[in-house]
Amino acid sequence: METTTIHYRNIKANGLNIFYREAGPKDAPVILLLHGYPTSSHMFRNLIPILSEKYHVIAPDLPGFGYSDAPDHTQFEYTFDNLAHTMQAFIDELSLKHFALYVFDYGAPTGFRLAMANPEKITGIISQNGNAYVEGLSKEWNPIQRYWENDSKANRDALRDFVKMKVTWFQYHEGVADPSLIAPESYTLDQHFLDRPGNVEIQLDLMRDYRTNVALYPKFQAYFRQYKPKLLAVWGNKDPFFLPAGAEAYKHDNPNATVKFYNTGHFALETHAKEISGDILNFMAGL
Repeated sequence: METTTIHYRNIKANGLNIFYREAGPKDAPVILLLHGYPTSSHMFRNLIPILSEKYHVIAPDLPGFGYSDAPDHTQFEYTFDNLAHTMQAFIDELSLKHFALYVFDYGAPTGFRLAMANPEKITGIISQNGNAYVEGLSKEWNPIQRYWENDSKANRDALRDFVKMKVTWFQYHEGVADPSLIAPESYTLDQHFLDRPGNVEIQLDLMRDYRTNVALYPKFQAYFRQYKPKLLAVWGNKDPFFLPAGAEAYKHDNPNATVKFYNTGHFALETHAKEISGDILNFMAGL
């Protein structure tokens, strides 16, 4: 039973306190889980017990999210380069030599930066609604793209509603066939952290910097072509932000990519953890 016990730990990385969940045999292959917006490692609460029966699972909270440090945006540069820099320090502190990478939403551009910097460490990639292709971006990105094109106060202020409960609720429920499967503590906890003083500025800084991820898409794609990592795209096909075309596009660059769709929305683990974990276990067995 010790293997599936989840431990809640903290470690210093890039000068910050990083909270993480850890479970599974220490000598088993490692899976590093990187969450997205607006959530934390809490999103993996149903997945970790299943994967940790066979694998050593590690799920950190990114800076500014969950129980990790969230310094004021004037004290810490909230860019995806810096999120990746912090996660690199986290990997180094834990002396992770080889690991499979699970990326979701913001975890994808963070994780793909890590993969490009550490190709020798990556045993495989699972992308759950983690985008790396322009064709994956839906029209829901239009207001954010306006902010990329013109970094004005008006365009920044126009995005302030994006961090309110109405939108957080929408992200969890849109495209979900059976809303009774969405645990209310999921979006409630996310909103608790979003509502902390100063957190809206952190999130607006990251929304502005997301443009650097789109600019890096060609480099991510070149990485897939060069290294051809075994890759499993597991995708909620009703995701309002990241379209199924973004999942299919992995196959254009990587002959070792497999794509699986589930009839659900952005937070596919909320409704399909059992199915997704089964597909991940099959994928991991082939690495």
